[in-house]
Amino acid sequence: MSFFGFGKKKEEQKKPCCCGGSCTPEVMQAAEAEKKESGIKILGGGCAKCNALEAATVDALRELGMDTTIDHVRDFEKIAAYGVMTTPALVVDGQVVSYGKVLKKDEVIVILKKVRA
Repeated sequence: MSFFGFGKKKEEQKKPCCCGGSCTPEVMQAAEAEKKESGIKILGGGCAKCNALEAATVDALRELGMDTTIDHVRDFEKIAAYGVMTTPALVVDGQVVSYGKVLKKDEVIVILKKVRA
């Protein structure tokens, strides 16, 4: 084996996935399938910021007369499948529309009108 790693075997060159290497093909397949589901999702571990984003989103949905059902995704393997590394994140119909900040109700309304227009 050389100093620069040119002599390494292929399996030694594999890098762990973003969630620390615990992703199996089955877990990733399930996470990818879940991403395609329509609806509103909050991605985050359940901290105060995630809960604040969820509350603002519920208020926005209510004001727009839309279904207020929200799925709060706390599983970091599923969050990583969305490509999100900074929570909280807002997902609308499978599309990440915001991440890394707590949106106000009015900001969520603008996003929902744009995505679901």
